[in-house]
Amino acid sequence: MSEPEPLSPPQERECVLCGRQDVWNDEETNWRIAREGDAHCIHEWDINGTYNPF
Repeated sequence: MSEPEPLSPPQERECVLCGRQDVWNDEETNWRIAREGDAHCIHEWDINGTYNPF
């Protein structure tokens, strides 16, 4: 049996409603804001069924 492929999480994301962009920070293991969006937006990230983490 072969080894499973390593998980490849997204490194960036963008809200499709307000345009906020975040980037992943490995050192902090958390998302960091790269471009501000609407502070009152309930963000809908552009990571959907087309993203393949493997």
